[in-house]
Amino acid sequence: MENRRFEGKNEPEIVYSRSVKAGKRIYYLDVKKARNEDLYLCITESKRKQVGEAEAPQFEKHKVFLYKEDFAHFTEGLNDVIAFVQSQLGEIEERKEWTPETEETAAPEAMKAPDEEKAEDKSLLGSLLNKLKN
Repeated sequence: MENRRFEGKNEPEIVYSRSVKAGKRIYYLDVKKARNEDLYLCITESKRKQVGEAEAPQFEKHKVFLYKEDFAHFTEGLNDVIAFVQSQLGEIEERKEWTPETEETAAPEAMKAPDEEKAEDKSLLGSLLNKLKN
């Protein structure tokens, strides 16, 4: 099915973008500019789905749009549920980066240390929200 929302128009401009690899999923965090020059966050989850061995993989995508007036409430809610899960489970082991090669072989040598990944992931949403507020 085609997306006709932007037919004959340009898609909203992406002014800042970041991707986060998490297992077989990739999260795209795109700051876009609306027609009225306002900025908003578009979070896209892209999940790799293998249909058959001979066929190329397909990707299932889901989007969430987060507007600046909701950043504080969203951040508060996200921090609350993360704190709850951590209180219930203790330290949560970070997922290793997934690549097609890692399914058959050892992890790639160029992977970041787990502590570096934790610090980067924890600060990612906060830094994006701060940039949008300014």
